[in-house]
Amino acid sequence: QVQLVESGGGLVQPGGSLRLSCAASGRIFSINTMGWYRRSPGNQRELIANIITSGPTIYADSVKGRFTIFRDSAKNTVYLQMNSLKPEDTADYYCNARITSLPGPYTADYWGRGTLVTVSP
Repeated sequence: QVQLVESGGGLVQPGGSLRLSCAASGRIFSINTMGWYRRSPGNQRELIANIITSGPTIYADSVKGRFTIFRDSAKNTVYLQMNSLKPEDTADYYCNARITSLPGPYTADYWGRGTLVTVSP
């Protein structure tokens, strides 16, 4: 069974920084993509950043230049470095990964439980 576990959320002042981590565990054969989504009250879940195995990244316009996604493939971990945080970045942040697991092999999308980021004075 594959699991994703996020960490690193919390309370930060506007202009501050946080780093989120998401570690994948289980009978993993390969990880195809890893990414971060967020959902704030009253809004739908939106893609913030995504990274594929070969390295290319995608960012939402709202976070370009402020957030950076990167992976440690040896640790099956993806990070989201968030700088210059704004109150509108307040949301639950979810890790997502498309993983091929064993036996099978079987490919599916997996989600973490989420970690709350609050940006407030």
